[in-house]
Amino acid sequence: MYDSAQEGKDCPKGDIRLVEDGATGLVYNVAFRPELMSYDGNYQNEQGVSSYFRQHLEAVADIVDCYLGRQHLVEVGCGKGFFLELLLRRGSEITGFDETYEGSNPRVRRQYYGPGVIDRAEGLVLRHVLEHVQDPFYFLQLLRDANGGSGRIYIEVPCFDWICKRKAWFDIFYEHVNYFRLADFRRMFGQILDCGHLFGGQYLYVVAELSSLRSPVYDAADPVCFPADFTIKVDVPIAAGNRSVVWGGASKGVIFTLLKARAGYVVDAVIDINPAKQGKYLAATGIQVCSPEQVLPQLPKGSTVFVMNSNYLDEIKRMSNNAYHYIGIDNE
Repeated sequence: MYDSAQEGKDCPKGDIRLVEDGATGLVYNVAFRPELMSYDGNYQNEQGVSSYFRQHLEAVADIVDCYLGRQHLVEVGCGKGFFLELLLRRGSEITGFDETYEGSNPRVRRQYYGPGVIDRAEGLVLRHVLEHVQDPFYFLQLLRDANGGSGRIYIEVPCFDWICKRKAWFDIFYEHVNYFRLADFRRMFGQILDCGHLFGGQYLYVVAELSSLRSPVYDAADPVCFPADFTIKVDVPIAAGNRSVVWGGASKGVIFTLLKARAGYVVDAVIDINPAKQGKYLAATGIQVCSPEQVLPQLPKGSTVFVMNSNYLDEIKRMSNNAYHYIGIDNE
């Protein structure tokens, strides 16, 4: 998020070229340049302001309780600390690690998790971190070694199979270097205790024994099936004869507004309920992010609202009195 429209338009930009590695089978952006990424105070990815997302976090906490327990836990890359605070309220004994943490909870350390920083953890929590790491298997090795070669790990990442099936071109963005399938983790861990999908299939999760980590090997019988017409809907006009807004100023909203603008279709406004984003400007397009209260009173009934995540569709309809034409961009 940026403080002015021009800053947003002038933001760092990079190319995305996804490949499936012929040795490991892992999918990643081979054109990624880490020097373009900066996870500072301008990076706002907190979703906990949504009641629907809080329900998702409660479901994740149930899995963590079941398989990792509540004692001697570590959350690697805890971000703003929302999930860590949830586990603390549930009675967990947990320490968070994140260099960019902005809060004041003494249970969070502004540093990397490494050997000797604390006693061995019984369980590591790794939510939406691995997709940002340039060498994910090496990173998992570091975590295993830092934890004395043992312990359990909960991993949660976006599901690449879901992205391919839905042709979700707005879910490919620069912050995510890697794109995972459940099959990738089955090749990386010899002992998986639980795995599956969450958040309407958009996320996948794995609970595994760190001691069973092994080098993944490409499986010729299970290649990635990437649709040839993946971006076909980019050129579909976004609205005819009425106003249109995007609801959701996170990465999906950034990519949706950017690629639609390149195709000649510009939205009138972007809405987000996260106060940290309101008044700020999107990367690349420089469109300002507004609160619902700023946009909806002036938005004519019947206008088009593009919902960046259909998981929030019912919530958004309630907040806007069901007065508009809603399009969930990730619906099949």
